[in-house]
Amino acid sequence: MTTVNVSTAGKTTVVQDTTTNVVSVITAGPQGAGAGAGAGLQVDATAKIDKSVVYYDATAGTFKADTVWTTSTITDGGNF
Repeated sequence: MTTVNVSTAGKTTVVQDTTTNVVSVITAGPQGAGAGAGAGLQVDATAKIDKSVVYYDATAGTFKADTVWTTSTITDGGNF
């Protein structure tokens, strides 16, 4: 950081800083859906394919994204 002290009575002094400055602001906090302590949405996407739809599988007790439900299987030939 550069500090410039100017003390000139009755005159205008212009200080130009031509250096490009990058400022990063980081705020810690929850990320994603339900990211609080003990909460969250866990999705099994190990078998995901193009246009998979996330659904809840009660037998497995988890959300999944795989070949069972896709934008093609839920529309019966229509458009999603």
